[in-house]
Amino acid sequence: MASTAVREEPHDVVTMGRIGVDIYPLQTGVPLPQVETFGKFLGGSATNVAVAAARLGRRSAVISRTGDDPFGEYCHQALRGFGVDDRWVTPVAEYPTPVTFCEIFPPDDFPLYFYREPKAPDLELVPDGLDFDAIRSAGVFWVTGTGLCAEPSRTTTLEALQARSQSRTRHPGGAPSATVFDMDWRPMFWGRGGGAGRGGGRDVPVEDVMAEARPHYRRALANATVAVGNLDECEVATGTREPQGCADALLEAGVELAVVKQGPKGVLAAHRDGTRVEVPPHPVEVVNGLGAGDSFGGSLCHGLLSGWDLEYVMRYANAAGALVASRLACSTAMPTAEEVEELMRS
Repeated sequence: MASTAVREEPHDVVTMGRIGVDIYPLQTGVPLPQVETFGKFLGGSATNVAVAAARLGRRSAVISRTGDDPFGEYCHQALRGFGVDDRWVTPVAEYPTPVTFCEIFPPDDFPLYFYREPKAPDLELVPDGLDFDAIRSAGVFWVTGTGLCAEPSRTTTLEALQARSQSRTRHPGGAPSATVFDMDWRPMFWGRGGGAGRGGGRDVPVEDVMAEARPHYRRALANATVAVGNLDECEVATGTREPQGCADALLEAGVELAVVKQGPKGVLAAHRDGTRVEVPPHPVEVVNGLGAGDSFGGSLCHGLLSGWDLEYVMRYANAAGALVASRLACSTAMPTAEEVEELMRS
């Protein structure tokens, strides 16, 4: 007898990495000791990218782990509320769900305080817990540099990338699949099992921490098709901070598309086919710059899946990032396609 099971369509976007709770002050320009009221939001870079893609109409999912605690349950509730598949977010009994506080001093000072001790559950990802079929079939698979900072997450991330690289196909929508390495450099996470506060993970020069991370970044790049990062992150991976040199080095490391964020100078995108574009940032009044890069990332996924030309993808992603920078929160601030298109017309 023929099976009556319905074959599930692949996800548009599957991200793998950090998840947690952002506790943000509801007052701007106030030092943390004097803040009286806070808001609670879903957080974590990879998680925010999945939320951003879902807000643009993409079917997205997160691979991560939380504590087996009320904040972990909150993460599941929030993911489902955003329409993000949470089936691969699993609990770890030993560690609490991470919490992140920030201070908000517009336009360009947003200190972060990470509470990930003794270890973040999202660094307890193991290969046996992965759905490799879902990873292989997704339109975009997105991993981060944070996932490389400690074991077993490091090995799991690299194994997922390798499995993905062995089966590059076209997404059902017609666009080629993409494997994105978001270089996501957080030096305070390295050398202490992935936990730490605002400062460095150890009393060693950041250059030494970069040197420790670089071989792992290079292994990730060898199995990715897209690299995304700011100049600090590019320096970790390539040893250089000059934007064009960063793009060249990333392409030489194996990716097909290098996206180099240059802050107020905008973004440089270089493709292996020789196409290069530089797009200025979209001007807005900044309220909170945190989360703008994740909005950019979700929109980058959307643009790649849509098959748009490179310059339009960058302009769209810049506009999406600018919208989040003009709002207080991260996950709840992710824009819809209509909002992005309206800003681009303005």
